[in-house]
Amino acid sequence: MNKPSYFVHPQALVDEGAQIGEGSRIWAFAHVLGKARLGRNCNICDHTFVENNVVIGDNVTLKCGVYLWDGLIVEDDVFIGPNATFTNDKHPRSGNRDFKLLQTRIGRGASLGANCTILPGIQIGAGAVVGAGAVVTKDVPAGATVVGNPARILRAK
Repeated sequence: MNKPSYFVHPQALVDEGAQIGEGSRIWAFAHVLGKARLGRNCNICDHTFVENNVVIGDNVTLKCGVYLWDGLIVEDDVFIGPNATFTNDKHPRSGNRDFKLLQTRIGRGASLGANCTILPGIQIGAGAVVGAGAVVTKDVPAGATVVGNPARILRAK
């Protein structure tokens, strides 16, 4: 049997069927579901979760405590800081039969600071920076830096 071309810590869970790119590293207490797709050279830190309908590009770093829910696309070279929070339903309710999955996209080379919150259906442009603790309620243009609650543009490209 061929040895995988990626590393999975013995205390991580990677469900059968997950696509993991060469050189990626998945650390302790991370859980990657079986339909998730991770690119090459990703670093998936401790206590992270990647749901089924998630696509992660190459060279992406997920720091500790990040949960990626269905509908999220993370392009290449993205940094997601510790405890960044993503949502995928504008009106969450227990047992919600009217749930509408909204796709969120994080553009190439974007950096998301610790404890930021990204609401569902948001597009974060390539090279954008989201400050620590920011609550992103609207799309972020490419190259912009946003901070605050609600997030506002501090610097435009």
